[in-house]
Amino acid sequence: MELILKYFPELTSEQLNHFAALYDLYADWNMKINVVSRKDFDQLYLRHVLHSLAIAKVCAFDEGARVLDVGCGGGFPSIPLAILFPEAHFIAADSIRKKITVVEGVVQSLGLKNIEPRCTRVETIPERFDYVVSRAVTAMPEFVKWVWNKIERGQHGTLPNGILYLKGGDLAEELALTRMRWNLYDISDFFTEEFFETKKVVYTAK
Repeated sequence: MELILKYFPELTSEQLNHFAALYDLYADWNMKINVVSRKDFDQLYLRHVLHSLAIAKVCAFDEGARVLDVGCGGGFPSIPLAILFPEAHFIAADSIRKKITVVEGVVQSLGLKNIEPRCTRVETIPERFDYVVSRAVTAMPEFVKWVWNKIERGQHGTLPNGILYLKGGDLAEELALTRMRWNLYDISDFFTEEFFETKKVVYTAK
């Protein structure tokens, strides 16, 4: 929790309570359904919660913004972002039922009203969104094919509507294959921990 306060000192008491509750909730669920690697569970706040919140350092979502988390796994980045932006609306989508069961359990325990867990493939989601977020679910050309027609033009945050994707390593070749213009934000510019040295938020506008 100290990590979250270090970079987000303006949290409300409700947000603080929600973030503080995540460790025990995920510890409990992880004993039943392994969604967070056991070898790095002690680093939950660094490697999962704070990593998710790197998106918020690049783009703050407006009230009413519609955000889709594709391949949300155990709820990252959507659950930390939903806590941070209670006036935005999130759909956390994953095709693996046991992962969505965990997301449903965490969301229900926290009482979050602004996030809807959904067990589905992204291609079948009928709605359109202002932003699509994700954490390294597939290569970017494939990801763009999945989501591009689900994003509406406009601006419902500090950046124009588009894709915000958490990924690490050398991305030049992969991004070039999309024939689109991308902005890369080094997470190490926001968070000083060694874990973030090679990690980025990758963004493109619709």
